Amino acid sequence: MGLTYVFRVRFYLETAAGVHTDPREFETVVRVTPPEPGESGWMLFRDALWRGEVNDDVYARQLAESWLDVSVVACEFAELRTDEDALDDLREVIAANLDEFNAESVREVLHKYFGSAIHIKSNE
Repeated sequence: MGLTYVFRVRFYLETAAGVHTDPREFETVVRVTPPEPGESGWMLFRDALWRGEVNDDVYARQLAESWLDVSVVACEFAELRTDEDALDDLREVIAANLDEFNAESVREVLHKYFGSAIHIKSNE
């Protein structure tokens, strides 16, 4: 299964003059597969989350706009979906990089950034 970040995103459609949509705004669930732990960009959670929520609304909207190519009104973090194997891999890389997180343990890092928003699926 790997790691998947799940966000709830509200966006609107930009239309040409004289064209209208109803509704103008829409909501969707966005699932983002991050780079493998240790690869460039793997610390998305450190840069975007705090205690299971987005830490900067503007930055979160910019990320969502880059993923969707639409104008984003709101972006909320829902959860990290993972299986035990992928979570173990993430823990291992975090442990090797604890100084990057200003933390003393992997558990502290996971709680600091994901809060209780980690959903572990069975490997079966």
